[in-house]
Amino acid sequence: MLKITNIEEEEQLRVVVEGKLIAPWTTELKNACEQARTQLKGRKLVVEMQRLTVISQEGEDILLDLMNDGVEVCGSGLFTREILKQLARKRS
Repeated sequence: MLKITNIEEEEQLRVVVEGKLIAPWTTELKNACEQARTQLKGRKLVVEMQRLTVISQEGEDILLDLMNDGVEVCGSGLFTREILKQLARKRS
């Protein structure tokens, strides 16, 4: 299961992701980010991962694509932060 919540703030639009970032839900994150981009109005898009328990290779690929597209991806928890460190090393 994956839960995605949009939080609108003055300077940014946060897409908060919780649960398991695995197929078929990885597509849901991609779609949520595409939808959020249409609502930015000059704000920054931030994907914030909270309480993720699993990130599949497909999930990592989508996060890397988002990072390469200029989306700020952040997270809490040791597991998530370690995945983000590894992805940051792979950025193009």
